[in-house]
Amino acid sequence: MRHNPNTDPARPRVATHRTQPAISIARTFPSISILPPIVALLEQGAAVAIGVSGGKDSQAAAMATFEYLDRIRHSGPRLLIHADLGSVEWADSLPTCEQLADRLGAELIVVRRKQGGLMDRWESRWRSNVVRYENLSTVTLVPCWSTPAMRFCTSEMKTSKIHAELKRRFSRLPIVSVAGVRRAESPQRARAEIFDHKPGERIWTWRPILDWSEPEVFSSLDFWGIEPHPAYRRFGLTRVSCRFCIMSSLPDLVAAAAQPEAHDLYRQMVGLECRSTFAFQSSRWLGDIAPHLLQPRIRDLLAMAKEKADRRRAVERRLTRAMLYAKGWPTRMLSDGEADLLAEARSEVSAMLGFRTRYLDRASIHARYAELLDLHASRGRAA
Repeated sequence: MRHNPNTDPARPRVATHRTQPAISIARTFPSISILPPIVALLEQGAAVAIGVSGGKDSQAAAMATFEYLDRIRHSGPRLLIHADLGSVEWADSLPTCEQLADRLGAELIVVRRKQGGLMDRWESRWRSNVVRYENLSTVTLVPCWSTPAMRFCTSEMKTSKIHAELKRRFSRLPIVSVAGVRRAESPQRARAEIFDHKPGERIWTWRPILDWSEPEVFSSLDFWGIEPHPAYRRFGLTRVSCRFCIMSSLPDLVAAAAQPEAHDLYRQMVGLECRSTFAFQSSRWLGDIAPHLLQPRIRDLLAMAKEKADRRRAVERRLTRAMLYAKGWPTRMLSDGEADLLAEARSEVSAMLGFRTRYLDRASIHARYAELLDLHASRGRAA
């Protein structure tokens, strides 16, 4: 039976034993991490939503959270929620989430970006970045891909969509959003807290398995009789998110490219590498992972893209640090020498990539900077 998210928060919930182990094996994984503010919210009947991707960590987080909620007789609504990223996802990801929801008797909500999936976002970002460069709305060309430091694939494609849906559904309740994040995953996640909350918001983010190790995650799934995503044991991947992830190791990229279901996406992503002259990962071209999947013409275009990338970087390195884009850019007019240098760089990059770029001489660049500074000043006065 699926869980009804509109259950009366004041009505006590009876433990349903949906998280009981499937077989009698020893429990060899730790308890969840939780702090008093989250305990208090759960005791008050806060809505609980577990974000699930199909990966092992979100599976474990969902099982551990439901087990805890049943134990404390949590009376509020609870559900699973999945952000569908479109063609970049493995075919088994959504079915894995559905199987987990069936096991827990929970409703599974699926949210999507109306303008398309993550591949569409990367493509549209590149088109937008070209226009920005042509119109001198940025100094250097901006990459189209997400990066570890700029993970809009998570913030924009997942978190914002999930939070918007939860606020819509639970307009009168505090919301605990559960994330299957672990500190061992990356240096950035090693700094994560057990929970965080922005003042004035109704959503608290809780990370119950933050200190679990990877073996402990798999042990918990075995304990509960949950089959992990096939990509782990069948494909040999160490992480399951997008088919090709900006955080993927080289072995994971190779393993992903070996799967027939990923071939069309692989070729599409390499095509964007060729057009943009930006490698999918800063020091690794996706086109080098499985060149045998590419037509000779595409391999030639990839070689040209790499050569253009080297030339583009060399041109952009001639710009002084004071000229580069920073928050509040532009903050001043350029000197004549700086304007000449920027005009030269923009002309070379534009010719190299076939852009229809404006502002390619000293006078037009000075005029553009004056226009942008006036625009900033008018916005400041309006504020």
